[in-house]
Amino acid sequence: MRVARTARSWKRWVVAAGVLAVALAVGGPYVYIHFIEGKAPARLDVATGQTAAGAASGSASASLDGTWTAGSGSQAGYRVKEVLFGQDNDAVGRTTAVTGQLVLAGTQVRSGSFSVDLTTVASDKRQRDAQFQGRIMDTASFPTATFKLLQPIALGSVPASGATIRATANGQLTLRGTTRSVTVDVTARRSGDSFQVSGSIPVTFSDWSIPNPSFGPVTTGDHGQIEFLLAFART
Repeated sequence: MRVARTARSWKRWVVAAGVLAVALAVGGPYVYIHFIEGKAPARLDVATGQTAAGAASGSASASLDGTWTAGSGSQAGYRVKEVLFGQDNDAVGRTTAVTGQLVLAGTQVRSGSFSVDLTTVASDKRQRDAQFQGRIMDTASFPTATFKLLQPIALGSVPASGATIRATANGQLTLRGTTRSVTVDVTARRSGDSFQVSGSIPVTFSDWSIPNPSFGPVTTGDHGQIEFLLAFART
């Protein structure tokens, strides 16, 4: 009888230990992602951006003709969906080391480009950043990402201060030494003698010879997004 009770007791302990292990495996990542790591940063968008430093938001020029340079307030980075033991999380890395230039004439954007210093992109996790800088993007060999406009963009009219416009940009994106044509939906908002442009570019990793970012217990899909917010002032 005593042996039987001892055996039953051990079985209960084994079952309890198994239930606890399952709870930790499932609940641990949920608690970590949703309560410890917290929410990922919001997407870069003109609605959340700020007027470029030194810009006069109250004075609207009759013409936007000229060369405009991206400066303070510009950001760019990536957003990739991660899965840790069944729990979804947005991995986000960003940098303010962004340069760019637009040439406007009349109601057209005649030319434009921007570059991102990938060696300065950082997220909230050092292990993720080490993977990004090394195996994934090999920033020692390919330190910059660039976008170059291939066709002019028709604005229709000169936007008033405070106005928001949407357009489609056709250009070339260069990542990890590979250049491909892309189409980007962009949003622009004028604020006096400055304006901002935001957008996101879908990237299928294999198209740019980028290794899948999955590492350790973290898995990702085969694609991500490049996000940008460019703050322009007249040169």
